[in-house]
Amino acid sequence: MLPYKLHLEVLIVIIESELDLHRLTVDEATEELERYLYKAFKYRLSCVRINHGKGTGTLRQAVHRELKRNSMVKSFRLGEYGEGGVGVTIVEMADK
Repeated sequence: MLPYKLHLEVLIVIIESELDLHRLTVDEATEELERYLYKAFKYRLSCVRINHGKGTGTLRQAVHRELKRNSMVKSFRLGEYGEGGVGVTIVEMADK
């Protein structure tokens, strides 16, 4: 018998593979995107989907600008037919 008790806690983290930025301002969306990318990288998601909507393209352009600057992003592309088209961006996360 061991002279001590072993105490084990399990932390379960759930992170979605999609971020919805609909109805956010550019400032709100870029802040939310930065937080989300950090979590996706930290928890080793290989690919995520950013839903920015079609609209005027302003939010899409801001998202792409942020993705280009972010070292945790390996590559990104617009969604294809069946993925959401120009309303979504598919992001491949960099390796640690």
